[in-house]
Amino acid sequence: MNFIKTINIERYQNIVILTGAGVSAASGIRSYRGDKGLWTEFDPQEHADRSVLERDPWKIWQFFGPMRSIMKDAKPNPAHITLAELESSLDNAQSWTLITQNVDELHTRAGSENVIALHGSLLQTRCIDPDCHLEPFNDYIVYTQMPLCPVCGSPLRPNIVLFNEPLPPKASWKAKRALRDCDLFLSIGTSGAVAPACHFARSADYVGARTVSINTEAMFPSNPYFQEQIIGPAEDIIQKILVGRS
Repeated sequence: MNFIKTINIERYQNIVILTGAGVSAASGIRSYRGDKGLWTEFDPQEHADRSVLERDPWKIWQFFGPMRSIMKDAKPNPAHITLAELESSLDNAQSWTLITQNVDELHTRAGSENVIALHGSLLQTRCIDPDCHLEPFNDYIVYTQMPLCPVCGSPLRPNIVLFNEPLPPKASWKAKRALRDCDLFLSIGTSGAVAPACHFARSADYVGARTVSINTEAMFPSNPYFQEQIIGPAEDIIQKILVGRS
């Protein structure tokens, strides 16, 4: 492990942050992976896969409904707040892109502005029919029966990316564009095990960016494209390590 005293955001021009479930853990939102993750109790292929949506869309709501209840009441923790404050401290010549795998909207609620929600939002709902004209809408309801689209009558679904579904094209394109120009890439609170996020460090390293992992588990040697790593809870490490304009 490399010990890093501080990372001064002022020294970088194009900063890209990738966040995962570890950033939201202190807000009471359970992670998917790891020793205590949801996938240790539930098979994602039986509860969060595209095939489940196709054969039994109500099962998707049954699984994600309790999670929506938790997320709608969750509050941003110091990790979310510190990242939002750092973004606001940048000068006009710097760029900041926060790519999150989380679906809880806590980054935006903390005040972050340039957020790419790579996996969508569980606090939004959309129609299951891709040809329907209903736009995704904010929705905090925990349904007790299958909700139907008010436009076409098809089942509604959470506006999230399930297993074996493609990422939203716009979000994917914006993430790749930011990585193309970055000179600092920070991966925070994520194992980086899920594609395409697992390739982001390689993309950043390829263009010569400094790549740093902040996570509760070591990334070496599983992802050799991280040049440095810090092991610890995101809400503690971010406040101690990342500095910007006071």
